[in-house]
Amino acid sequence: MEAGISYVKVESITNDGRFQPQKFAFIDEETNRLLERSVLQEDDVFFTIAGTIGRVSKVNASILPANTNQAVAIVRPNRAVIDPQFLYYALRDGQRVRHAQTRVVQSVQANFSLTELSAITIPLPDKEEQRAIAHILGTLDDKIELNRRMNETLEAMARALFKSWFVDFDPVRAKAEGRDPSLPQPLADIFPARLVNSELGEIPEGWEVKPLPEVVTVNPSRSLRKGDVAPYLDMANMPTRGHSPDVVINRTFGSGMRFVNGDTLVARITPCLENGKTAYVDFLGDGQVGWGSTEYIVLRPKPPLPTEFAYCLARNVEFRDFAIQSMTGSSGRQRVPAGSLSHFQVVVAPKPIAERFGKAITPLFARANKAAEEVRILASLRNTLLPKLISGELRVKDTEQFIERTTT
Repeated sequence: MEAGISYVKVESITNDGRFQPQKFAFIDEETNRLLERSVLQEDDVFFTIAGTIGRVSKVNASILPANTNQAVAIVRPNRAVIDPQFLYYALRDGQRVRHAQTRVVQSVQANFSLTELSAITIPLPDKEEQRAIAHILGTLDDKIELNRRMNETLEAMARALFKSWFVDFDPVRAKAEGRDPSLPQPLADIFPARLVNSELGEIPEGWEVKPLPEVVTVNPSRSLRKGDVAPYLDMANMPTRGHSPDVVINRTFGSGMRFVNGDTLVARITPCLENGKTAYVDFLGDGQVGWGSTEYIVLRPKPPLPTEFAYCLARNVEFRDFAIQSMTGSSGRQRVPAGSLSHFQVVVAPKPIAERFGKAITPLFARANKAAEEVRILASLRNTLLPKLISGELRVKDTEQFIERTTT
């Protein structure tokens, strides 16, 4: 069901407190009435208490009407005493989350009781101070969200162009049907004006069908010595939407897939592949080699294709469906053998079109990279400020100077 009352589960909430509506389930009105005790209200604060402990989010009007399950505790603020946004940030304080995680009861899955949650103490400055703290932290989160939305738009533009040129062949179809391809004349001229039959169906005249490894290197060799400290991207921080991870840490290299800027990473194991965990690597320094899970497949296009081509391909539904259907192994631990990708066929455009595609999308990814780097800086700043403000170690009047010192 894709309509009805939103039903929010743990997996619908990100580690940094955002809802992911695409992961909501839905229930009907009658079920919502039967689950009256868990009907959500605006400004309710979530604290996850089963499975993944300590994810925190705040209900806003945009997701209502909504309900939730027993893995999520609803903390309803008394507005006469505490500002809802301040409560949200107080519960997100890492100290309180870590406290909750140390009190977890392990059974089939981790559980944190409502009694333990009720025992969590929260500093309570006066309401004016609470609102000021919430405003400062909220302003940082608003800037982060604005950048994320801009990046979604930039990526959508790049992926739409990829689909138009290399999947739907829109410029060619338009010319074949005598329509305007809606491209500048010099660009329109390099597309053919007819489609021909191939093993994949109709493709543009002069284009070729090739196995993926002939146009994209799968798991290219990268040099990183055991014991070297290098940027590490774990599976938990692999993005399901957008090209860039929020968190990359330094870790001593042991074993794992290695990558450099311009590579595309695809999770090959269930359920990470089905969930869309994919990244375009643009977060390393010059000459740096990063590493991550052995459950990544690394893709690198061969010239004249731009490096971003592999990312657009990996996000395309035909590639993902092929990868999912190629999974082998026991239930719950299925993965894609890298060798199976040799059976995936790619329609290859001539060099001039490949190069023009690169000129069109590389600036989009460059802008997204800049915004993603700003997100990481802002998130780090917010995470530094949050415990200091909540505890009273840093007063609101000092915060503007702190922000100025940190960001300049």
